[in-house]
Amino acid sequence: MRVMIFFDLPTLTDADRRNYRHFRKSLINEGFLMIQESVYVRVTTNRQAATLLENRIQTITPVDGLVQSLIVTEKQYTMMKFLSGTPSDDVRNSDEKMVVI
Repeated sequence: MRVMIFFDLPTLTDADRRNYRHFRKSLINEGFLMIQESVYVRVTTNRQAATLLENRIQTITPVDGLVQSLIVTEKQYTMMKFLSGTPSDDVRNSDEKMVVI
């Protein structure tokens, strides 16, 4: 499973920028990788782990702005097409099986 987080947060005031930085750093600390600006993704082992992660992210979501999540299977994620740009050959775009130890 993959958990994708999409967000559009205000950055008009110092407090807004602080909330943006805190949210972004929290996503990175949770193991998310940026696939586009304001779009982050993380691999989970199953649906239950994805739901728990989604609930954890909800607790750190700023009050202002828009934050959305989407849980997709590996098969659905690998069907993503690149309409423009060059895909990188790293874990964000890999469909290889992941072994969690």
